[in-house]
Amino acid sequence: TLVTQPLERELKELKDVEEMSSTSAEGISIITIEFTPEANIDEALQKVREKVDLAKPDLPKDAEDPVITEISFSDWPIIILTLSGDVGPVRLKAIGEDLEEKIEQIPGVLEVNLNGGVEREIQVLVDPKRLAYYRVTLDDVMHAVQGENVNLPGGDIDVGNASYLVRVPADFKHPGEIADLVVKMKGGKPVFVRDVARVVDGFKDRTTLARLDGREAISLGVTKRTGENIIRIIDEIKALVAREAKDFPPGTEVAFLNDQSKQIRQMVQELENNILSGLLLVLGVLFVALTFNTALLVAVAIPLSMLITFVVLQALGITLNMVVLFSLILALGMLVDNAIVIVENIYRHASLGKPMLRATQAAVLEVAWPVTTSTVTTLSAFFPLLFWPGIMGKFMGFLPRTLIIALSASLFVALVMNPVISKRFLRVPKGRLRDPDLEVEDNAFVRLYRRSLIVALRHPILVVAAGVLSLVGTIFAYGKLGQGVEFFPETTPEKAIINIEAPLGTRLEATDEIVREI
Repeated sequence: TLVTQPLERELKELKDVEEMSSTSAEGISIITIEFTPEANIDEALQKVREKVDLAKPDLPKDAEDPVITEISFSDWPIIILTLSGDVGPVRLKAIGEDLEEKIEQIPGVLEVNLNGGVEREIQVLVDPKRLAYYRVTLDDVMHAVQGENVNLPGGDIDVGNASYLVRVPADFKHPGEIADLVVKMKGGKPVFVRDVARVVDGFKDRTTLARLDGREAISLGVTKRTGENIIRIIDEIKALVAREAKDFPPGTEVAFLNDQSKQIRQMVQELENNILSGLLLVLGVLFVALTFNTALLVAVAIPLSMLITFVVLQALGITLNMVVLFSLILALGMLVDNAIVIVENIYRHASLGKPMLRATQAAVLEVAWPVTTSTVTTLSAFFPLLFWPGIMGKFMGFLPRTLIIALSASLFVALVMNPVISKRFLRVPKGRLRDPDLEVEDNAFVRLYRRSLIVALRHPILVVAAGVLSLVGTIFAYGKLGQGVEFFPETTPEKAIINIEAPLGTRLEATDEIVREI
């Protein structure tokens, strides 16, 4: 609390903070600040640094400098490579470090975090009894080793027209050199490091462990830069590993875990299938309800509207994500609404014997405002969603944007492009008969609709009452049979992640025993 409270006093003055929490333990203090989605992260980080600097004079003198780290969803690995085999942790770590360096060179990769394996460490194991015997302190040994393991600049030297930097490399090349260092002179005799300590070429104490199917392994967690293409990066990583695997020792296996590209490919494929299925169903309805020629001209509105939508999305910097694709499916059936009205009205005027130019002009002028009004009312229902606050507003805001763009594109196609195409390609078969009163085709569907309309007009009170009753019945049925409201439906999980938090200070070996039991 000696560290946490002074920092919190300064940090609580920050603006655009959603939540601030802190965890204090022996030797460590962690403060987590969650900003609102509207906050500028770069500016927020700068403000946090300024507040931390203001709190430094109030921190204990022996406290280390605070470390400020930005945490975002893009910091999570997009794929984890696991290398396992019976070649030993040293060889596995060498292979992993080589892969780490090459993967980081792939465009779009932010960093690669290597876990597991062992790291070489030259250890100087001091004997306290020998220190006392030679009257040498631990600081003497430390200063002797640190003072000799240096790489000093030696100025520069001019040779001809060039100037060269000169350095004096005095760092250790072999562990044996450390043992021969002189720690101190006692009675005119040198006291060497080997007199008071053992120099061991060993390994650092492990801080992480990794296993795959019970075998020793190392893992490489790859994170990408914000806005980069996950699928492209993972494909390049897999291609790189396939090339490098030819040089791996026999028995070395590579596994790809947490591959986000699989999920993305699956979602995109499902959405593409839904778009294709929806398109075929819409076209099927058009060809059933309309004549072939008319249905074909109406169907043209779908690709043209989609094309305009994609162009506008690209211009606005909106990429094709799950919400955008879902919005396109939602808009698919509405893209032809305006085109149906325009093309059918042109067909009606042409059936009355008017020339195609006059029929097109009269038909568009007749229904232009009703069609526009109908589209605007639909857009008005989605317009408030643009101001959806919070993080969900950032996430779901793509839905109203995409729908507004798509429906506006369909209105443009219906009023501008469909009339031009209809004027050129619409053909009215000769011998088409028209009802002189209603000017509609006389077929089974029209006759059924006419009878239903006559009944409804003769009993208006009954129709209104039926509508109100249906509304009340729906509300009542939902109250009795409804299963509540959920933002996202539950789905069967495809994987399980177990997080184990042991007491603070638990040794890695003890944590490993817990994991082995699970």
